[in-house]
Amino acid sequence: MEAIVGAITGTLTRPQLLVLGRHDHEGRLCTVGRTVPLRPDAARQVAELLTAAAPGHSWTGAKFSAMWGSRDVLDAILVHPTLVAEVSADRAIDHGGIYRHPLRFQRLRQDVGVEDVPGVSVRVGCGRRLTGWPCAVAFAGESVCAGGWIGVGVARC
Repeated sequence: MEAIVGAITGTLTRPQLLVLGRHDHEGRLCTVGRTVPLRPDAARQVAELLTAAAPGHSWTGAKFSAMWGSRDVLDAILVHPTLVAEVSADRAIDHGGIYRHPLRFQRLRQDVGVEDVPGVSVRVGCGRRLTGWPCAVAFAGESVCAGGWIGVGVARC
């Protein structure tokens, strides 16, 4: 499966994890998951093409949870969402389209543009509290919660 690189952990010259997303029907980049730590050769390949995000990134001000059920926050750096990553995933997917388990980075798809990545289209409204997270609205691949939290396999409605 392909997804757009929207943020990383580590540094631009030495990324550790990728935070991935897909666009919704309104053009917003919605999170779908994060990768396991990148192998050194993959990190070098990704670093060569990363650029810091310009103002106005879809995830500006968001906090990314470290893992399913955790309140730990990833120290993420937003990047210009122009890179497409091919990843493999297991079948554990939240009803909102978020991959519960970390994704495995396979390669960058320089032959695929972000406009070619399948989008998310399901819109799910909710207002109940689960795992202590007050969710306002969930889009397939994203939970937008009070306080600016975006769950990467964590906050869910």
